[in-house]
Amino acid sequence: MRTIESGRESMKGYPMAFGDDPRNPELHSDQRKGLAAPPVEKPYDKEGARIVALPSPSRAVVAKAHVMDVIGERVSRRIYADQPLSRDQLSFLLWATQAVRAVNADKTSSRRTVPSAGARHPYETHLRLARVEGIEPGLYRYLPLTHELLFLDDRPSLREELFVLTDREEWAADAPVFFLWSCVPYRGEWRYHTMSHKSMLLDAGHIAQNLYLAAEAIGCGVCTLGGYWQEGADRFCGVDGVDEYVVYLAAVGRVKTANTEGV
Repeated sequence: MRTIESGRESMKGYPMAFGDDPRNPELHSDQRKGLAAPPVEKPYDKEGARIVALPSPSRAVVAKAHVMDVIGERVSRRIYADQPLSRDQLSFLLWATQAVRAVNADKTSSRRTVPSAGARHPYETHLRLARVEGIEPGLYRYLPLTHELLFLDDRPSLREELFVLTDREEWAADAPVFFLWSCVPYRGEWRYHTMSHKSMLLDAGHIAQNLYLAAEAIGCGVCTLGGYWQEGADRFCGVDGVDEYVVYLAAVGRVKTANTEGV
C-alpha cells in the first residue's frame, strides 16, 4: 500500500547527501535564508495571565535514587491511587521533561533536560490537572523559561472531552495529571526544512521517556497514548491543528500499593 510505503520512507534519514549538495532541502531552510528564528516559548498575554508558581525542583521527592532501579522497574501504569500529586512532584516531572537550562545568546535555541535535534525543542506542554495539591483543577500550559504554569481554562467539560478524545479511556480521563504535548513545527522547519519532521517525532520520544523515568523515581506511574482523536485533542488544547498540533499524550498518577499491572 502506498500509505505503508510513505510511512516507511518517513522513518529514514536524509535522502540527499550532506554538505553542498543543492538537492539537500536543508540548504533552502529559513535559517540559511537569514530569517528570524521562532521564539523558544510560545508567547502569551502577560497582562491578563493567571500564573501559578511552581516550587523549585527538589531531590527530596525522589524515592528511587539508583538509575538501575528506575530503569529496571519502569512499566506503563494505568491504575492510580486516589491521592493527589504534590506540587513538588509536578514540579519535578515538568523539570525532567522540558525545563530550560540555558538559552543561547541570540535567543534562537535552548538547552533543556531532554535532547532535541538542533536544540529546536518544538514542543509545548499542556496539562489537565485534576488532583494536584494546592492547584485548582483545570487546563494549564507549562512555561519552561520561568518554570511556571499558565492557566488556560477550567470549563466543566474538560473531563468528558478528554474521555472522548482518548477513545473513552476512563483511566486517562480520571488521571490526576494528564500531559498533552503539542508541536510547533516551524521551530524545526526553520532549521531543517522538510527533513525536520522525523526529528521532531523522535524528540517526543525523548520527552516521554524522561517522564516515565522521572515518575518511576518519585513513586508515580505513567502511561503514554499515541492513539487519540486528533481534532479533539487540538481543540482541547486550543491549538489550530496546522501551525501547532498535539502529537503525544500521557496520564500520570501515584502508584497504587501492590499494583504490578503494566507493560
